[in-house]
Amino acid sequence: MKNIKNKIVAALFLVALVVSGCEFGDTNEDPSSVIAAPINQQLTSLTVNVGFLAGSDLNRYSSLIMQQYSGQTVGATTQTQFFEQFQIVGSDLNNVWSSIYATILNDAENVIVGATASNSPHYSGVAKILKAYTYQLAVDTWGSIPYSDTQKLAANVKPKYDSDEAIYADLINLLDQGIAEVNAPISSISPGTNSTIFPGTFSTTKNNWIKFANTLKLRIFLHYSEKDASFAKSKIDALVNSGAALMTSNADSFQMNFIDAANARNPIDQFETTRINNLVANAKLVTMMNSKTDPRRQFYFTQLPAGSGLYVGAVAGAPAGPNNYSKLHTYLRGAATGSVYTGAAPIRMLTFAEYNFIRAEAALRFSSPGSAQTFFQAGIRASMESAGVAAADITTYLAANGTLTGTTAQQLEQIINEKFVANYGVVMEPWTDFRRTGYPTLTLPSNAIVPYFPRSLFYPQSEIDLNPENANQKKDMSVRVFWDKRP
Repeated sequence: MKNIKNKIVAALFLVALVVSGCEFGDTNEDPSSVIAAPINQQLTSLTVNVGFLAGSDLNRYSSLIMQQYSGQTVGATTQTQFFEQFQIVGSDLNNVWSSIYATILNDAENVIVGATASNSPHYSGVAKILKAYTYQLAVDTWGSIPYSDTQKLAANVKPKYDSDEAIYADLINLLDQGIAEVNAPISSISPGTNSTIFPGTFSTTKNNWIKFANTLKLRIFLHYSEKDASFAKSKIDALVNSGAALMTSNADSFQMNFIDAANARNPIDQFETTRINNLVANAKLVTMMNSKTDPRRQFYFTQLPAGSGLYVGAVAGAPAGPNNYSKLHTYLRGAATGSVYTGAAPIRMLTFAEYNFIRAEAALRFSSPGSAQTFFQAGIRASMESAGVAAADITTYLAANGTLTGTTAQQLEQIINEKFVANYGVVMEPWTDFRRTGYPTLTLPSNAIVPYFPRSLFYPQSEIDLNPENANQKKDMSVRVFWDKRP
């Protein structure tokens, strides 16, 4: 643990140096001398940055849009309040874009190049899997983005945009390459505790990377459900029937662990600490869980008042008064002593619970392998165990809420609603599920600046300024990602 802690702290110091001042126009001009660093150091930086991406701006944008978080203030209007009413403008996306292109994807490419040169496929395999995950988030955020023309340093500082559908198709190839390389019998060097995601002896952790990559493919295939259901079914069925390794327990969840140390606490807790009272629990999520006396509430939210067993959420535009609402609690911030949190909660990015809900939906809608009912209950159980819910409380909840009933549409709503609760704090996926299925049912904020829920985000202002020949300047956030075909 001490070794992992030291790696995280060192990597965060390096990251602070690397990303300072980067914008996408500089992305292909190496933003620092990090390209010369050994690949083991660059993998540390890569995994740390992926964890921070998943717990930072994109996490807040998607969780505010999806009414898991609510913006609040004790004074002037805060960014979180603007974001909750969908006032998310291009300049708000500059840092996210830079983190993806100038940092994460550059790190990934540097590891791939270095690993190839040194005959270390275990490193390049992990980097390709992380690259695919990062691009999946980016496509689901913006749609068409630079892909085939990127990471060429000064040779091309204005990369073209590839269609989102073409990128999605290639991500499967990238994941297959990553799996094959992670599984290579010989590698000059292999990741170990220098990876802050799945750290440890690579002969063991390579199985986690393979399971994650295959489960990510399931997520990607499921996203096609409204565009091409037969394609989604055929790909899901083929992958499952192939015997490919998939997640089997919470130990397989793709997440980055953080620790209680300066500069090493998770980004959700860091935001909560530096922007006190900017975020509270949203009434939509809290009400859904209150209606079922959900035992995860004590881990998800603070009680109001303390010790009362009561949980209160805020709606968009609620009167200023953050202390009138439950706050984000230990599940997202780590253990607490009073109001002081450790910041040691993991950033969860694709969990075993989500895997089970994917299988439940596929079984229900496409008659894919397995029982929708069995996977539905397994998803709920995995989520509750991850949160720390007692076994007896899980049994009670499943007895009351764990049976799929009604029409296919009604059963799908049950699956997505439970997945929405389980994916509390998971970047993007609740928003993607909503765009795909229409669930959970949401009410447009009364103070929304547009009469619709965003279907994608604007391209960053820095990209429009520096790559205007290629950047597609969206007129509004109603522009849909290719898989978003729900009426």
